[in-house]
Amino acid sequence: MLLQVHLFKTDSTPIFHTRYGGGHINDTYMVLDDTGRLYVIQKINQSVFRNPRAVMENVQAVTAFLRCKVEKLREALCLVPTKTGDDWLIDEAGDCWRMYYFITDSIVLHQARDERDFAESGFAFGYFQRQLADFPAGELHDTIPNFHNTPDRYRIFKEILKADPLGRVKDVQKEIEFVLAREEYANTLMKLLASGDLPLRVTHNDTKLNNVLFDRDTRKAICVIDLDTVMPGLAVNDFGDSIRFGASTGTEDEVDLGKINLSHKLLEAYATGFLSACRESLTRCELEHLRDGAKMMTLECGTRFLTDYIAGDNYFAIKRENHNLDRCRTQFKLVSEMEKSWDAMQKIILGA
Repeated sequence: MLLQVHLFKTDSTPIFHTRYGGGHINDTYMVLDDTGRLYVIQKINQSVFRNPRAVMENVQAVTAFLRCKVEKLREALCLVPTKTGDDWLIDEAGDCWRMYYFITDSIVLHQARDERDFAESGFAFGYFQRQLADFPAGELHDTIPNFHNTPDRYRIFKEILKADPLGRVKDVQKEIEFVLAREEYANTLMKLLASGDLPLRVTHNDTKLNNVLFDRDTRKAICVIDLDTVMPGLAVNDFGDSIRFGASTGTEDEVDLGKINLSHKLLEAYATGFLSACRESLTRCELEHLRDGAKMMTLECGTRFLTDYIAGDNYFAIKRENHNLDRCRTQFKLVSEMEKSWDAMQKIILGA
């Protein structure tokens, strides 16, 4: 693959590059110039992001907006312009490339060492919300339509259920009943959006720990990264997806469901970090429905895993038989645990 480094306006002459990071979607490389300046160049995976121009228009708009808000340059991603002055390029092969200045002395965490790490990630995503509170979210492209439209996920689920292409429906009746029993609840957040009670926000839509850069020495959050999924959405869903993934006591594909529970300590840590950064930017309705964001994202994700299992494991990559079924079961167990702790969750979140 020909790297298009020479087409970007680096500070000096690039002399070295190597593959960088653990991402599985885009092709990512670290670049070094002859002054010692570092950059990150990426080729966007157009099998995943089929409209790379829309993705990059969102990224450009948000990063430019954020850079006007930060006190230090390292607190926001910064695109390196091409030699023609654009913020990205599409080469002769049709591939889309972009380059960022590398943020030095930073690290990515794939697992929280303790509650403080999780609280710091909460602060980072909360600060992201506060910084973008006055950004006109409706001007961004909806690059993945209906991404967190849970009722639409139910529509797709029932279509696959009816088709039953591999005859798997008979083996997952318990899981199907779990989904259908919560169909009315699944409309909750979209109804609030439609009524105007929940505002449309700029959302990250992949609020995992490893999408936050931490300072190598202080372990304090620097900024949010991986902005390819940034688009209009609900702040409560961004909060909720972090809880779904980070406050569970087990992994997403744990087979032993006895290990799956909701950690109240981790929930409190994240909520404290998140709300310390953006409480004043959120409406009362948003604050009251943060716990619904956690439950909704977990229910939606479990439904998507179950849908994919019934359909034949076409979307989520699997590493073993019944992998997506195991994933859906962990999510449904976590939903059940949230329901058991429903009042306690609200007390923890609003008291954070």
